[in-house]
Amino acid sequence: MRLPHLDRAGNARMVDVTAKQPTVREAVATGRVRCSPQVVTALREGTVPKGDVLAVARVAGIAAAKRTPELLPLAHAIGVHGVTVDLELAEDHVAITATVRTADRTGVEMEALTSVSVAALNVVDMVKGVDRSASITDVQVVAKSGGRSGDWRRPR
Repeated sequence: MRLPHLDRAGNARMVDVTAKQPTVREAVATGRVRCSPQVVTALREGTVPKGDVLAVARVAGIAAAKRTPELLPLAHAIGVHGVTVDLELAEDHVAITATVRTADRTGVEMEALTSVSVAALNVVDMVKGVDRSASITDVQVVAKSGGRSGDWRRPR
């Protein structure tokens, strides 16, 4: 099997998508920031010393999706036409879901993963003074639609 990001000599290259037709595409990624119940309480009450953690993480996730090609050298610069970042508090973690949409020649899975990852990094950064053990886990694409390969959903 030949990998599209490698040339015949095995060198990394950017896949040429010039001939592909733009289509509507969407990707959904999720992740978690595991943290202490004290942090979850502080997040619910809005008493984290650094401010509104969830709002900052949401905006950071949106910005990150749009900057993915700057971080991943083989990612295409595409039009990111819609990004939502949802953060939900659970007993021992913050659940993060990013949905990214485009009408372009290639998918937005990397943009969704980057969005979740950067949102999670912002949560950790803002709560580390309260809980040094906060950690990022389970970052993964859970669904994608559009493009030549069609729709896909991660089995539960």
